[in-house]
Amino acid sequence: MSGARPRFRPGSIGAHTFLVAAVLVFAGPFVWELLTSFKSLAESTHVPPTLLPSSWHTGNYSTVFGQIPFGRMMFNSVLNAVARTLGQLLFCSMAAYAFARLEFPGRRVLFGLFLSVLLVPSQLLVIPQYQVMQNLHLLNTLPALFLPGMFSAFGTFLLRQFFMALPAELEEAARLDGASPLRIFWSIMLPLARPGLIALSILTMIWSWNDMMWPLIVNSDTDKMTLSVGLLALIDQVITNYPVMMAAALLATLPVIVVFVVLQKQVVEGIALSGTKG
Repeated sequence: MSGARPRFRPGSIGAHTFLVAAVLVFAGPFVWELLTSFKSLAESTHVPPTLLPSSWHTGNYSTVFGQIPFGRMMFNSVLNAVARTLGQLLFCSMAAYAFARLEFPGRRVLFGLFLSVLLVPSQLLVIPQYQVMQNLHLLNTLPALFLPGMFSAFGTFLLRQFFMALPAELEEAARLDGASPLRIFWSIMLPLARPGLIALSILTMIWSWNDMMWPLIVNSDTDKMTLSVGLLALIDQVITNYPVMMAAALLATLPVIVVFVVLQKQVVEGIALSGTKG
């Protein structure tokens, strides 16, 4: 009947209650970070804690810009994240398409070797990567930040699964029209892999943005450091000035949050579709 009221199911109410509680748990730290960044030092350490600041102190953000070269470090972080992301999109997509669609001797063995890289802790690769940068005379330079991270075994695996889920009839039709493997990859398969590419872009950008160990090892000049290293230096300077630390953390995480919110639908779709075929 068109006038019938929808029935409320106990299971649905319980699921929505759980989801609302999960949102509060996960969003709570970000809200507390935002409010603390506008508090005074006395309010941030008051017992019992206060939720809203009595007066909104914007000077905490000015202190962040005065203690570290925030703008320069932000530029370095953006450059690092964008260069790594573009490199992985190019190289990982080409390798993934070759492993998924092209027939060549030793394909499965070579792909197994690629996956074995995922079993190696990233810390073990620091010394050989440092030696490579040293031999290329790139230590303490901006390219040293992103060159070792422009290829990923995980990215190759993720996109390979996505390419394998695409229908083979598209390639067969393109071959009948005389298209080369490179043309098929660039003009047909790559546009169809857009959700997977977006998912890899977001994951790579987040990993690059949060990376602290490699920039700290490979560079020594402050103007060539990333924002993650700058936050570490800021903590050493302000020590227990929690409002300043919260202001710096909020400024550092805001770009990643905005990008993820804008592209979250494509990220979820890309990760879901990448596991539909093995």
